[in-house]
Amino acid sequence: MNGWWTVGLLVVSNIFMTFAWYGQLKLSEMKVITSNTPLFIVILLSWAVALFEYCFMVPANRYGYLGNGGQFSLLQLKVMQEVISLLVFTVFAILLFKGESLHWNHFLAFCLLIAAVYLVFMES
Repeated sequence: MNGWWTVGLLVVSNIFMTFAWYGQLKLSEMKVITSNTPLFIVILLSWAVALFEYCFMVPANRYGYLGNGGQFSLLQLKVMQEVISLLVFTVFAILLFKGESLHWNHFLAFCLLIAAVYLVFMES
């Protein structure tokens, strides 16, 4: 499997994950769900969205893993997933939550994440 397919599946998976975890906050802000909505309903809605996360995450890891003929080690897959997760979350937060903003320390943190990706892909 081409490595870009793995990255693409990870991106789509993390979009669903971000909506599953944080979408309920936006829905509350939009008054689609309220503070009176039972927590178990909110959890079930999040699980329903998270099912789609798994539908993309599992194939990304299964087919992207070296042991299954993919191009990435287990550690490379995990570091890529974390970086993608934070990038997707950042876009989500900036676009949907207008009160959130990026500061110098966030940019530094992203630079350090890029360094982490570089280090995990370095030949040892």
